Amino acid sequence: MKTVVFHPDRDQNCIEQAAAILRRGGLLGIPTETVYGLGANGLNEEAVAAIFTAKGRPQDNPLILHVPDETWLDGCCRDVPMAAYELAERFWTGPLTMIIPRRETVPLRTTGGLDTVGVRCPDHPLTRAIIRAAGVPVAAPSGNTSGRPSPTAAAHMLEDMDGKIDAIVDGGSCAVGVESTIIDLTVTPARLLRPGGVTLEQLRSVLGEVSVDRAVTGKMEDGERPRAPGMKYRHYAPIAPVTAVTGRPACSAAYICANLEPGEGVICFDEYAPLFAGHTVHTLGASDDPCAHARHIFEALRGFDATSVTAIYAQCPDEHGLGLAVGNRLKKAAGFHVVHAPELPVMIGFTGPTGAGKTTALHVLERLGGIVVDCDALYAQMVESDEPLRSAISEAFGDVFDGTRLNREKLGRIVFSDTAALERLNRIVYAHLSRELLHRIGASGAKAVGIDAINLFESGLASLCDRTVGLLAPVQMRIERIMARDGIDREHARMRVDAQKDEAFYRAHCTDILVNDAAMQRSFEEKAEKLFSRIMQEIEEERR
Repeated sequence: MKTVVFHPDRDQNCIEQAAAILRRGGLLGIPTETVYGLGANGLNEEAVAAIFTAKGRPQDNPLILHVPDETWLDGCCRDVPMAAYELAERFWTGPLTMIIPRRETVPLRTTGGLDTVGVRCPDHPLTRAIIRAAGVPVAAPSGNTSGRPSPTAAAHMLEDMDGKIDAIVDGGSCAVGVESTIIDLTVTPARLLRPGGVTLEQLRSVLGEVSVDRAVTGKMEDGERPRAPGMKYRHYAPIAPVTAVTGRPACSAAYICANLEPGEGVICFDEYAPLFAGHTVHTLGASDDPCAHARHIFEALRGFDATSVTAIYAQCPDEHGLGLAVGNRLKKAAGFHVVHAPELPVMIGFTGPTGAGKTTALHVLERLGGIVVDCDALYAQMVESDEPLRSAISEAFGDVFDGTRLNREKLGRIVFSDTAALERLNRIVYAHLSRELLHRIGASGAKAVGIDAINLFESGLASLCDRTVGLLAPVQMRIERIMARDGIDREHARMRVDAQKDEAFYRAHCTDILVNDAAMQRSFEEKAEKLFSRIMQEIEEERR
């Protein structure tokens, strides 16, 4: 069989051609706002059987009927409750499937042997037009080989279904990116069977009490019959095994960074990607953008199959709003192999220009019970003794070690004349520095950690910090301090000051600013102690 791809912008008759495929019992890839579906006439038992064959789908895994509007509900279902019409008015067209008793015209093969059927109205005008033209409700699970990540573009579906189905209608990328929410209206209270594009909070705003099926957060028992798609079987899985990591984003990123082995891949939020330099990384969007997570989750999972990664770690969002749906997909992709990342100590990043009094401020944090990690000193230790870092530098830049000692002059000649080479060195150093830093923090037992890093933001370490403090001081004070500390003249001290980032950078990037403009060191220490005590108290209250 040759699978045809219809392009609506070029194929003027594609709606009628697609509808004809459905009417004659064929298989059609259809775009929706959630994922691409593998559609067939939901009332034609032979056509529905062909869906299971094409996907390799278990026969007891029910299918969802797609209809063009709520007036079709009565033709597919009996005893339709008023709640169904209330939900349809609020959320259709959209990513909501309702479980209702089926009419006898709907085959048991479509429902997985159940006397109920899931129905939804997709928010894609092209697909609704095709269903109307076909004149039949369309049964359509996600258009992937069973168990694989769902397709959010026509090209994804073609990867799995080329030669197995009649055609795919290319309707562009899916706007939501995770499958529909499934709500069972045959029980009281209504029960969430699968989280999706309509959130639990939104359902409760219409229905009041809504229970959550335990299959949303854990495995079904052997022998249990699924009441809706996506409940029982392993889904969304790439070839490499997945570990889903829950917890605050900084904690899950820290856990992954500390445990990641060479050859393993990562799914993470955008701001943590620099921590995993040297690994295959797919990002979901910023940690506070759940809509982006939903759009990118299947693309990220699917993307690893073109690589040689041996295992995948994935950051999970929290369970609020769309996070419940994204986390559900990641946990199913992992076969519910889930690790909850331990809480980090209070993490405060320190940065600022030379001569601003950072050393004094860090001593204050230590007096308050914190520990300090000097990233420059840590790098100097690692480059002498950390074999993974040394091997990565040698692999990238050749023979730059004289025995155990790094030949800094030789390495400098390579990287300081080549911007790309310098960026590559920085990525290597930042990734290995982050790994060792997090190992040390995890073993410290400290209640607070100060990370002293000139390149706090460039390294990605700032993303692990609860707060970031920029240490500033008047330029003339800094010049005097550098002259006294390093024994250099005013001209050279001025040159060092001028070569560093200006005050505006730190004010724009840091959460807190500590200005060392006091005439007496004791006054500055008192100011620092007051700031650090307040920060630690605020963070501890936020975590409770």
